[in-house]
Amino acid sequence: MKDRNPSSTSSSPSPVVKRESDDGVSPLGPKSVSRSSSRDRWSAEKVEAIEEACRAGNRSAVVELATSKDGLISDGIRREAWPFLLGYGTVPHEKSVPLTDIPEARPSWKTLPPHRDEDQVKLDVDRSFIYYPTNLSPRELKTKKMELLDLIVEVLRRHPMLCYFQGFHDICQVLLLVLGPTHAVAAVEHISLLRIRDFMLPTMSPTSDHLQLLYPLLYSIDPKLFHHIYRTQPFFALAATLTLYAHEIQEYSSIARLFDTFLAMDPVFPLYLFAEIVLRRRDELFEIPDDEPEILHSTLSKLPKPLDLDDLISRAVSLLEQQPPESLSTWRKVSSRSVLKTSRNPDKSPPSLSHAEKLFNQQWRELERARKRKAVFKAIVRKGRITLLGLTLLVGISAIGLGFHLQKNGTGIDSILGSSVSPLLRRLLASIGIDTGDVTFP
Repeated sequence: MKDRNPSSTSSSPSPVVKRESDDGVSPLGPKSVSRSSSRDRWSAEKVEAIEEACRAGNRSAVVELATSKDGLISDGIRREAWPFLLGYGTVPHEKSVPLTDIPEARPSWKTLPPHRDEDQVKLDVDRSFIYYPTNLSPRELKTKKMELLDLIVEVLRRHPMLCYFQGFHDICQVLLLVLGPTHAVAAVEHISLLRIRDFMLPTMSPTSDHLQLLYPLLYSIDPKLFHHIYRTQPFFALAATLTLYAHEIQEYSSIARLFDTFLAMDPVFPLYLFAEIVLRRRDELFEIPDDEPEILHSTLSKLPKPLDLDDLISRAVSLLEQQPPESLSTWRKVSSRSVLKTSRNPDKSPPSLSHAEKLFNQQWRELERARKRKAVFKAIVRKGRITLLGLTLLVGISAIGLGFHLQKNGTGIDSILGSSVSPLLRRLLASIGIDTGDVTFP
């Protein structure tokens, strides 16, 4: 990550919102104030605090407000706070960004070559806006679908290395409804490259690495529950985490509330939220026999209703503090170029989109090398058993090459291999005329 954003360490105090008491009466107001008027007053205070924190560039304050009760309150506030949380909103002393990262400075996306996934995008957009908004006329619905299609296609054409996945349109739908068609473009670009970049690579391997963090996390909190469900792979969390829950949550106010938190927290946070949902269902899951992994998978794949989002978010935030991903056994398997690691601390100034593209390409090449290594191994392995001839030829050719190199340079084998050589390698070297000299063997 780059240097810490000066604005995030602003000396201005964090805005404080005085919360309601348990009975709904604000401690600031007299007891005679009605519950509804007290809540309105509390909401107004929170809105003012969010606006003040955004203007001051105080990211930690905005994060605290976004993850607290009711999140960012309204779409009007989200239109100011979401760009700020994503790192491209206007804040004091913000460093300059490359011209290509400024939408107004770029050529029209319609002049760019088509993206390979546009046909699939059209199919998915035709199935969008199923649950919300509910008050659109057929003509308005058609307009929204056209705006959504243009939004997704523009982002894909501007960043052609990105691979579309089914469910991406659900994420874009939320951003479109909150920010509008013009301002949603930058938001989708930043989420794609700085939040869900791993999901937009050509393979599912990085996505699987995300999911493999779930079981070590559950084990750290509830080993008994882990042992009860571990026979099923954690792909039951795929639909929710892949789409930032936009494919699973059917209420607009709820998904907008979740996005408040997701944009404020680390990219790993949706997985921690899912872990809290699983922990909340402990009793229900123990009613299912542990030797029925298919039933467990089916149950875990469906989010329970209703969800107490404020409580789940609060618990997930605490869980992330108590069990950070670095403490999980599978964290080391996550690529250093994964968005989970490059965006681990959102308080730091996020990289530019062009730098994020470089990270994407580096991770893609890393995956390609791994794929080629796997292909070489598969060429040696035939029908589940190692082909001895292929292995012998591989080692033999390597030994011959090593022998020619040593003879050409007059280098002794002991200076290369040290004080011990395996008996098998010694025999291979001797068979092609390489003397291992006085090197001893264990």
